[in-house]
Amino acid sequence: MDTISKEHRSWNMSRIRSNDTTPELAVRSFLFRHGFRFRLHVKSLPGHPDIVLPKYKTVIEVRGCFWHRHPGCRQATMPSSNVEFWQKKFKRNVDRDKETGKKLNELGWNLIVIWECELKKEGFLDALPGKIKEHEHGA
Repeated sequence: MDTISKEHRSWNMSRIRSNDTTPELAVRSFLFRHGFRFRLHVKSLPGHPDIVLPKYKTVIEVRGCFWHRHPGCRQATMPSSNVEFWQKKFKRNVDRDKETGKKLNELGWNLIVIWECELKKEGFLDALPGKIKEHEHGA
């Protein structure tokens, strides 16, 4: 049973951002400091990826562990109320992520997924430039 009113829960949920989240801003800041230039939420690409690096034909998705069901992550918990609704919602999110990844791959784009919890690990982003440069045009 939810401990807050339906109205307050709705208000809480309306405050959850899909763009410009703290993890996304951290990745963007790291990339910019390391000389990478990128575009944001390109509408012409499947799923409107968070970060698009055209020079490297690479997109970066910064995913929340709870919303996108990071396998094995402690943050990917299941709410105790309205379980059927949440199961359907999470399944749609995961299915959409898979389909988007498949479409991007078919278009020749490399997809890098960064999970919210990974950003908490010291030095995690340090390997990112190498992953991106693997896909530089002409490389």
